[in-house]
Amino acid sequence: MSLKQLLDVPAPAKLNLFLHVVGRRADGYHLLQSVFTLIDWCDTLHFERRTDGRISREDLDDPSLLPADDLVVRAAKSLQVHTGCPLGAHIGLKKTIPTQAGLGGGSSDAASTLLALNRLWQLGLDRSTLASIGLSLGADVPFFLAGQSAWVEGIGEQLTPIELPSQRYLVVKPPTGVSTPDIFRHPDLQRNSERAIIEDFAAISQNQTAEAPCEAAREVAQYGRNDLQAIASRLCPEIALGLQWLQSRGLQARMTGSGSAIFAPVTQDVDCRTLPDGWLSRHCSNLRVHPLFEWR
Repeated sequence: MSLKQLLDVPAPAKLNLFLHVVGRRADGYHLLQSVFTLIDWCDTLHFERRTDGRISREDLDDPSLLPADDLVVRAAKSLQVHTGCPLGAHIGLKKTIPTQAGLGGGSSDAASTLLALNRLWQLGLDRSTLASIGLSLGADVPFFLAGQSAWVEGIGEQLTPIELPSQRYLVVKPPTGVSTPDIFRHPDLQRNSERAIIEDFAAISQNQTAEAPCEAAREVAQYGRNDLQAIASRLCPEIALGLQWLQSRGLQARMTGSGSAIFAPVTQDVDCRTLPDGWLSRHCSNLRVHPLFEWR
């Protein structure tokens, strides 16, 4: 029996626990090393099957925010083109992950769209095929399709699953964003970081004992750095302000992705009432696997 709709489909955000720029390809793309972890800050999507082949999109909170051709629409159309599927879909999106944050919200929405429409249209594509479609939409999309914490290399498409200790994070986001292309184009960006070794990180992340259950999480938070953070802070001074705010509370703070969100591991909730007006804050937990991990 054909499905007619899929409701309340989650699309979780991610954090970059570190991010090193280790080189640059001839085509201009930067080569990275990072560890991505999923967190329980999610957008929500609804899908209704259409028989006329059209892809329509609705913002469930504010129709004025609806872009003409966002990653959700592009993901749906790419899946149609790849498979020749004659069906369409009406897609509703409830957006809670902020944009221009380095949290991967748009890429996660695209990945959940591919997973949902693969099921709604009964296409039967495997994850690797969906990942190849997703990579054409954005370098982070394959990570969300893989569905678990990963050591990430290349431009974001080379993924090695990795186990991480359970951890709570405080994520704060200033009202302004920062342009990722502007950061990567900046002449002062460091592009030759020494390559990290996955075995070294894995040894740290697994160093959790009954006597010191938080030790692994603390050492993971101190591993490496975010090479984009210095440039992003110059382009968006509020990033530096957010880092100072978290550090003044004794927290190990770092920017995620290309910003402008900043995060810190915490053992208990932090009072965020003194954040400047317009800032977002959220206490999150990392996820062992994506909520749609069992969708095949």
